[in-house]
Amino acid sequence: MIILGLDPGLGTTGWGLIRAEGNRLSHLANGRLKTDSTTALPRRLAHLDAMLVALIADHAPESAAVEEVFVNANPQSTLKLGQARGVALCAVARSGIEVGEYAARLVKKAVVGTGAAEKAQVHAMVARLLPGVTIDGPDAADALAVAICHAHHMASARHVPRA
Repeated sequence: MIILGLDPGLGTTGWGLIRAEGNRLSHLANGRLKTDSTTALPRRLAHLDAMLVALIADHAPESAAVEEVFVNANPQSTLKLGQARGVALCAVARSGIEVGEYAARLVKKAVVGTGAAEKAQVHAMVARLLPGVTIDGPDAADALAVAICHAHHMASARHVPRA
């Protein structure tokens, strides 16, 4: 199964694609989608949507996961992050792909083993879990971590009998 992980942001949205075959994970691609901060917000959101639609069309993922919004000190930044996340959820859902949503602490715990891990630890563990990968920055590392977390949760769900 091909899984798309997204770390949404208005300025930069990280993305990562992995293949999950049972417990085996392999890297397919990763990168960053950037919007121009001098452009009006509606145009930035539309541009992000267009880039996500093209990414999905190019790679045809079968499943996707998006990191949930965390609240930070600046409410304006949190709102913009939420809007970018909404665009990501909508773009994926419009393509008919099921979307998993994970809190940052859960992603860190799944990849590093602790929900309080630093970005550098996440990056290092992603590189260890996907040998030979060249990661296109911290946003792409986070997106790959979201995809890995989703793969682990899907594998666990397959092994837990339904009541």
